[in-house]
Amino acid sequence: MPINNYGLFPLSWTISKEDLTYPQYLSLAAALERDIKSGDLPAGTKLPPQRILADYLDLNFTTVTRAYDLCREKGLIYGETGRGTFVAPQSRYADMERTVFELGVVLGFPDVNAQIVESAREVMANSCCRDLFSYTDRMGLQHQREIGASWMAERGIDTDVDHTMIFAGAQNAITTSLLSLFGVGDALATDNFTYANLIGTARLAHIRLISVDGDAKGMLPDALDEICTQNTVKGVFLMPYFANPTTKTMDECRRDDLALVCKKHHLIVIEDEAASFPVFSSFYSKLPEQTIYISATTRYIAPGLRVTFCCCPEQYKSSLLNGLYTTSIKASALDAEIMCNLIQSGRADSILIEKGKLALNANQIYNRIFPKDPIPLYSNPLFRVHKLNQTGNGQGIEQYILSKGIRVCHSCRFAVDKTTKQSFLRISLSTARDLERLEKGLCLLKEIIDSASI
Repeated sequence: MPINNYGLFPLSWTISKEDLTYPQYLSLAAALERDIKSGDLPAGTKLPPQRILADYLDLNFTTVTRAYDLCREKGLIYGETGRGTFVAPQSRYADMERTVFELGVVLGFPDVNAQIVESAREVMANSCCRDLFSYTDRMGLQHQREIGASWMAERGIDTDVDHTMIFAGAQNAITTSLLSLFGVGDALATDNFTYANLIGTARLAHIRLISVDGDAKGMLPDALDEICTQNTVKGVFLMPYFANPTTKTMDECRRDDLALVCKKHHLIVIEDEAASFPVFSSFYSKLPEQTIYISATTRYIAPGLRVTFCCCPEQYKSSLLNGLYTTSIKASALDAEIMCNLIQSGRADSILIEKGKLALNANQIYNRIFPKDPIPLYSNPLFRVHKLNQTGNGQGIEQYILSKGIRVCHSCRFAVDKTTKQSFLRISLSTARDLERLEKGLCLLKEIIDSASI
């Protein structure tokens, strides 16, 4: 039994030893994680030294050390030499989750970050890292672009380092493409419901978006052909895999038919590809001289690392580089180096596999709670779509659901044509702290929808 008296010097955190189960280090780590995420242990709280906590609980010192190490790997705590161990600042989404169920923003399971932290440590420990804090080439450092080209090659993209660029995220690549290759009044074809930030960027750049009808496989080739015949259309924005917000994935036949239409009308193709391990060939492989390929998979590895690899044909390269130079929104060389470390070490693929398993479990929960909703083909997406009976004020529906404790995104955010009568919710499956909380949130959401007949 411990011999020290802590009555006069209470510890900042502890747990009753009777509440611990075997293995004790896992139980201790789970309790610490619970109290941090619940807010009982605010950011900056200094935790008891491991030896003192072990003495208090009458545990082996290594038991407490292993528990602290697990929480440190999850980014829940951090240590400072000579000062001690502290509770780490949690994201604003963790703060929001204390008051609402966050089913709106899509974060891609942010707690899967231990390997990201390890790569960041390796990069910062490298003596060459000092070179990453200065200005670098607009396209990205040579060795980083080589790694990016290899990464895309593994996913069926035949490019080289001279046509590979590094952007500060997929949105950065989309924005630069629109500002560099399109002018005021130019038309860009897209799905009826598309990436919300694309709509906002097009509005700021005074680019006209023309919505194209689609079906379960995505944009209809005949519909795109008709629109291009009747209008002067300069380009098309496509999300062929796991489209946001509809979760639709185009099969090979649909991609071939759309590629023929794009070639016929000489369209600039902006391809936002989020496939972790592609099943079908890309538009870039079909139309390499017309397509800007954005490898958006990296946002699912570590969304906080603003890094996306992109390849473009020679005819667009100069314009895109000028766009990057003018807007000054190039990618951080440090972020890019960490991403390259993740790729070269094999951690990137490991993270995608781990998140794929979590997505499978999350979708199984969703299918059980919303059994009538269609199951997406080819993937277990990070979000799902639930059609609504009501077609009224989308913002009002969002606010009503939020008032009941759930944050979701209504289809009005993604509609190119604001007069559309279609109404659905995009429901994130990848932001809740754990699958248990996700299930609780989805059950509550279903109760809200059913009780209000939304």
